[in-house]
Amino acid sequence: MSEEIKDTLPTTETVAEQIEEVAAGAEIEAKLNETTKETASEAADNTEESEEKFAKSGKKSKKHIEEVKAEEERQARKAENKALAEAGEKPKGAAPVTRPKIERRGKKYQAAAKQIEKKLYTLKEALELAAKTNPSKFDATVEAHVRLGVDPRQADQNIRATVVLPNGNGKTIRVAVFAPLDEAKKAAAAGADIAEDEDFLKRLDKGEIDFDVLISTPAYMPKLGKYARLLGPKGLMPNPKAGTVTADIEKAVKESKAGKVEYRVDKQAIIHIGLGKTSFDQAKLLENAETFFDSLKSHRPASLKGSFVKSIYITTSQGPSIAVENLYN
Repeated sequence: MSEEIKDTLPTTETVAEQIEEVAAGAEIEAKLNETTKETASEAADNTEESEEKFAKSGKKSKKHIEEVKAEEERQARKAENKALAEAGEKPKGAAPVTRPKIERRGKKYQAAAKQIEKKLYTLKEALELAAKTNPSKFDATVEAHVRLGVDPRQADQNIRATVVLPNGNGKTIRVAVFAPLDEAKKAAAAGADIAEDEDFLKRLDKGEIDFDVLISTPAYMPKLGKYARLLGPKGLMPNPKAGTVTADIEKAVKESKAGKVEYRVDKQAIIHIGLGKTSFDQAKLLENAETFFDSLKSHRPASLKGSFVKSIYITTSQGPSIAVENLYN
């Protein structure tokens, strides 16, 4: 055997050393396995012991002990917050303090609100006070907000009507008439701002809404059907209940120009209506208000049981509300 081959073969001593190393590694691995088994056994024993500590129900149950612990923590936080409050500091986790609504208003509004007492005023007193407490610089509208005892979901209690205010509401009403040519000419003579036949539909096709009231004859209503989505949301679709679908076009135009307004109950059973301007003479404002309430009273549903008018408030466009005594039940 050549010398090179002899050098590559392991000696007896080398083989013995390798055997000892393998034996030592096996011994270490065995010890590790035993340690792992002991640790797992101890963990299982601890789990069994912890489970054995809690009863299935009662004061020694796990749920009850957790509830007691949570209550103790809550009481500790409560005591800590109380101590902070006494020391003049903000409690931990406290919600931000919301200021009263009146304090979040403007200075002019707050000054006006101070003139109103917490009592029920007569209608005359409320109208006079509304004009005095108007905080805006412009000629504001005097409004009435009336909560009714009706259910708007019932067809016979869904109140919708019109009233001609004897002194107008202080607004310039632009009236449009869609009717046959001969009726349109009469409407123009009566004061209509727009009085057209088929040409009126071209305005609607372009989306031109330059009027406040639209009046039509019954025969022409089907032609307005496809414009319901344009006119309906704006409250401009002619309606027989509002007196804007009529054969007497001249009368409808004159009434609209004279101060005819529509009022209807909303989903919250409240009616909102403008009675005039703060610049109106008080006698004229009172006459308008009484005319409206007389009209409202005449529309009390026959099926209604209990109070018809629940509350009345008079206010201006940006002013505080004034509670009015209820004389209209």
